[in-house]
Amino acid sequence: MTDRIAAARPFRYDRSRLRDDLRRIGLTPGAIVMVHASVRAVGPVHGGPDEIHLAIEAAVAPGGTVAMVAACQEGVDDIGRGLYSPEQEAEVRQYQPAFDPATARADRSIGALAECFRSYPGTMHSDHATGRIVARGARAKWLTADQPWDFFFGQGSPLEKLCEAGGSVLLLGADHDTVTLLHYAEHTAEIPDRRVVRFEVPMLRHGVRVWRPCREFDTGDRGAHAAWPARFFATIVDDFIARHEGSAWCARGRVGDAESVVLDAAKLVDHARAMMVKCANGAAPAV
Repeated sequence: MTDRIAAARPFRYDRSRLRDDLRRIGLTPGAIVMVHASVRAVGPVHGGPDEIHLAIEAAVAPGGTVAMVAACQEGVDDIGRGLYSPEQEAEVRQYQPAFDPATARADRSIGALAECFRSYPGTMHSDHATGRIVARGARAKWLTADQPWDFFFGQGSPLEKLCEAGGSVLLLGADHDTVTLLHYAEHTAEIPDRRVVRFEVPMLRHGVRVWRPCREFDTGDRGAHAAWPARFFATIVDDFIARHEGSAWCARGRVGDAESVVLDAAKLVDHARAMMVKCANGAAPAV
């Protein structure tokens, strides 16, 4: 049986095949979707990785919008976080170029597709470094505009706009612990004692490089709260899927070779807030 299934798969996928797979798991014309993807999980594609994000755009056309997190590369937002020795910080301050949100490469740890998408003609960007969101489509300009500098994943952020617009999250073979949208839940839930991180980013101001201070609830590995267990975001996502798979809020299926899921953004945030409040108050997270 496995051999027959494998034989039925194409040697390589193409854009139309991936688009059809995406439509089958719930992407529709006019949708706004934030994507987390593993190029390797999708499998070989005629034309290379760009065909993957073009297939997502085709699945939500006409009138749709595709967004991804781009953030920034190492060194840009590290000063002040306690990551380096004083000597290392002094070196970064001396040599780190100013961050340009229009041209800076995406964070390598996010995956190859984010940089393919960011650098593709017509992709727009928000002006933050750590919280940089890139988007293309009908509502890309609105989604990426006016991102707050401090607490950039909270109120007024592209993540809030995604929820307000009835958007969704697509995990295309991606680790369920990578859902950036859940930082919006951390920012807006009624949680005491969240960790606040302060750091600086080199930016150009009137042609001069300056180090601009920034604050956020900790989006790093420690998490925004001391009670967060390891891989808490994955636990939240998996619990949401277990409760809602097959509903209008959660659809699963294969896209190329990748096991994928489409999640309603606003409903996932509501679910995450409830779990975060319970966990912050001492309850064990669901598994």
